[in-house]
Amino acid sequence: MLQNSLRKSIFFSFTRRHVASFKLKDEFCDPENPKILQFGDISMAHHRIQGGIVRTDCRKSRCLSQLFDMNVFLKMEVNQDTGSFKERGARYALQNLTEEKRKNGVFAASAGNHALALSLHGRQLGVEGNDIAESREIAMKLAHEQHGTYINGYDHYDILAGAGTVGLEILEACPMPDAILVPVGGGGLVAGVATAVKALSPTTEVIGVVSETCQAIVKSLEAGHPVYVPTRPTLADGLAVPNAGVNAFASMKGKIDRVISVPENDIAVAILRLIENEKVVCEGAGAIGIGAILSGKLDYLKGKTVVSILSGGNIDSTSLGRCIERGLAYDHRVIRLSVIIPDNPGGLSKLTGLVGDLQGNVRDLYLERAFMRNDMSSQRVKMVIEVRGKEHEEQLKEKLEKEYDPSNCQFKNSSRLAGL
Repeated sequence: MLQNSLRKSIFFSFTRRHVASFKLKDEFCDPENPKILQFGDISMAHHRIQGGIVRTDCRKSRCLSQLFDMNVFLKMEVNQDTGSFKERGARYALQNLTEEKRKNGVFAASAGNHALALSLHGRQLGVEGNDIAESREIAMKLAHEQHGTYINGYDHYDILAGAGTVGLEILEACPMPDAILVPVGGGGLVAGVATAVKALSPTTEVIGVVSETCQAIVKSLEAGHPVYVPTRPTLADGLAVPNAGVNAFASMKGKIDRVISVPENDIAVAILRLIENEKVVCEGAGAIGIGAILSGKLDYLKGKTVVSILSGGNIDSTSLGRCIERGLAYDHRVIRLSVIIPDNPGGLSKLTGLVGDLQGNVRDLYLERAFMRNDMSSQRVKMVIEVRGKEHEEQLKEKLEKEYDPSNCQFKNSSRLAGL
């Protein structure tokens, strides 16, 4: 309700028909003269935004600590009023506008979180704005025409300073952690956190976490400068940025210790783990730090203190359902079975009875007879079954392979019936 109300109050939508051959440079993000974030500006932002944003918990997770054999702390940015850390930079950037700039309004190109943050704090501070979801160029064009201010959601200097306050709060709640896991899209959050953390706790590892399908930061670090890398679809859609911010890159360079790429399946399971163990709904970008631990790429941190920033929780119901389904499948709790059984009375009943005897729950079932060309007395049964986990799956597999020819009994780990 909050998101819908804010969008309707001062933000307007634009479509591709507004696109024109119009090129403007972002005056605050100059590739030739990037601004490197200073710790003093983070401290200033931390002081100025107090009372306007939520000071979120950095709490220890007993369940995840036991599961991963680490001391896992969660920085709960999902508890901001609009559900993401973006409020910090948005408020600070708006506070720094002159009265004239405030009257002329602000413009942003955003997939959602940045626009929501600007909208909420714009309302509180009396600044109107426009969100152009489809094009940064359109946003800059309109800002130029209306003498407004374009605020880049991951590269404006004040945005970086605001993001850095997350790092300050982490160190206040959990002094000198061994590692902090930071979701990375355009790089604003990791630039801010790395600048803050390395100034106060140089031995703490700052680890950037990206989706395997969005590699702009990885390739940029390899090249030594921001490079354009097309993104592919990801469950962490908030990180689907094809290029690193110029200020963000200059600020993070030399401060982050490593970048971990996380497979999509691990992101899905991370969302599921947070729902089940922490009772927290996280978007893919927010859960990706937990996905990095699940991937096994951070096993060297076992026994260490690790903070994962849950950067956002804005995920629509359809996407959440898809993530849960995929997570259950990858977690061996929803499986597919294809088995050939006799095509006679009681044949199917026997199969479902065997599954039920082991407490498996048949979710979907499909019978195939027409394509059994070499055996007119048999039928193929395709099933999607809910089980408790991999051990339960193995028990079911062992029992069915005793009753049916193992070569005709195929188990596939997926939540979808199609493609069996």
